Amino acid sequence: MHDHPLGADRTMTIEHVARVEGHGNIVVNIREGVVEEVRLEIVESPRFFESMLVGQDAPAAPELTSRICGICSVGHTTASIRAVETAYGIEPSAQTILLRQIMLHAEILQSHILHLYFLVAPDAFSAPSVIPLAEKNGEVVQRALRLKKFANRIMAVIGGRHIHPVSMKVGGFTRIPAEGELREILKAAPAADADIDETVKLFEGIRFPDFKRDTEYLALRQADRYSFYGGRIESSKLGPVDPDQYLSLIKESVVRHSTAKHAHFHHKPFAVGALARYNLNGRETLSPRARRAAAALDLEQMKDNPFGNNAAQVVECVHLLDEIADSVRSVISLGLKDEKPARVPETSGHGVGAVEVPRGTLYHEYEMDGLGHIAHANCVIPTGQNLARIEQDLREMVPQILDRPESEVRLQCEMLLRAYDPCISCSTHMLNVEFRK
Repeated sequence: MHDHPLGADRTMTIEHVARVEGHGNIVVNIREGVVEEVRLEIVESPRFFESMLVGQDAPAAPELTSRICGICSVGHTTASIRAVETAYGIEPSAQTILLRQIMLHAEILQSHILHLYFLVAPDAFSAPSVIPLAEKNGEVVQRALRLKKFANRIMAVIGGRHIHPVSMKVGGFTRIPAEGELREILKAAPAADADIDETVKLFEGIRFPDFKRDTEYLALRQADRYSFYGGRIESSKLGPVDPDQYLSLIKESVVRHSTAKHAHFHHKPFAVGALARYNLNGRETLSPRARRAAAALDLEQMKDNPFGNNAAQVVECVHLLDEIADSVRSVISLGLKDEKPARVPETSGHGVGAVEVPRGTLYHEYEMDGLGHIAHANCVIPTGQNLARIEQDLREMVPQILDRPESEVRLQCEMLLRAYDPCISCSTHMLNVEFRK
């Protein structure tokens, strides 16, 4: 590869780029020195989970849909449970809600740590992957592993295991953790706090590309807290909407160059994820320590920069650790009660469940027939909501950097896609970027 600016007739191909969850292609067509087309191709086969749900009993949906993603299995389980509960008017107890929130917060924490340290940090250290990074900066990787282990332990204590939880059910849990197990989490929290403070310091030293653009953000929002569980859908240009009205905002459509649908809000691409949550919930809803982290990372100056999603993830990690500790103390103070799952009626019903997961807002919608079997299902995944926005960002960014050496163009395209932390699938991590004349 010749490391010089791309010419009018230059063809450039990037193959087997790691550190992306799934398989996609970026294709850039350049004619006479002008970028004619940029498209993001998702080339993996559809997985048909919505079709698999049809005919299932409603209580079976959470266990089945947790398999959509090994990284976000708690998020899918929670959204699925909420859809069934909404359909039948089942109200979970305060204890159940707190336990769900702790698990959801732990899952988002471990996912953010995985992305920041193993997929993003190698770029900052000019390493092709985390393997050479571990050889030269072993403590950095060890810190990430400690934080991930801490989060995984929380999910295992409450959910029965750290992926594909087995104790979470509609209306409750099949097993309530012992007080001693929860106190062990609190005992381990200070070490995790120290590691997250070092994480903030690490990312203070990372300078992301300056690429600001106008975009629309969507996220769940509550007036009194930084929302991951509960709240209404809000955009940066429109007032709040109840989750069961999500289809009035989000319009999905099939595109010819991708097996994944694109999503639009008012006919325009939009973004979900950590940066969207930060922009819509506001820094005043963060914990004091997370607000200090936002200031240290100068996140306010990156509110319109897609690379700011990485900084927002760091800030969320700080907030999530504080939230986990507070929620564990609240559960203990309530006095742990052995609350069993709810009985689900075998009747018709319709419900939507919406929660925030690492990459943005996740929706599950089910319609049950008169026997309580799922007759229709719709799952709207955050990465699918971001794909059109990623593609448009690439269209705006590539012409601005074509005068740079080829290696810089390659790297910045990859970094932009990575900034969104896309979870294209749970299989092979590969991205192919191709420039064609």
